[in-house]
Amino acid sequence: MRSNTQIFWQNLSPSDAIEVKIRKQIAKLEKLSEHLSDCRVIIEVPHRHHHQGNIYHVQINLTVPGSQLIVNRQPSAQQSHEDLDIAIRDAFESAERQLKEYTQQQRGEIKTHAGGDPDDNHHPIPRSH
Repeated sequence: MRSNTQIFWQNLSPSDAIEVKIRKQIAKLEKLSEHLSDCRVIIEVPHRHHHQGNIYHVQINLTVPGSQLIVNRQPSAQQSHEDLDIAIRDAFESAERQLKEYTQQQRGEIKTHAGGDPDDNHHPIPRSH
């Protein structure tokens, strides 16, 4: 299923080159889950910093049946993203992890128990030598 894609630019001018990169990342997400129906990407420069370059925030909202997955990359001071390409890469890596986890849960591969860790019931299988 091809998702409905929206890209928003806040406090910076749109870039065709960056939009192409974002659309390639979205296509990668679409291959992971046929249930992805909407993808909204927000690229933002919250305010101008006088003593350093722009700090980029990237938010990705993915709509899947029964849920919305939200990636909100607002890095800490130690992890600030002055490079838009890196901010986008990190946000889409996080979105990919969330989408994979959602897909596994839908397939029943990950079982969540109230108050428990999914690995609590895992018992290793002995290897034969």
